[in-house]
Amino acid sequence: MAQLKIKLVRSFSGRKDDQIATAKSLGLNKIGNETVQPDNAATRGKIAKISHLVEVTEI
Repeated sequence: MAQLKIKLVRSFSGRKDDQIATAKSLGLNKIGNETVQPDNAATRGKIAKISHLVEVTEI
């Protein structure tokens, strides 16, 4: 199954609480954190919500 590598590249400063919660649910707490998640609809939805904060790479 395909995997996605997600890296937090922007700060949580001034962001809405639900965007911060979404990033933390993906395991992203600080700038520079990376996580590998399965490529499915739920993960894609979370990425869409915080797309302006993260970089995504397919692996």
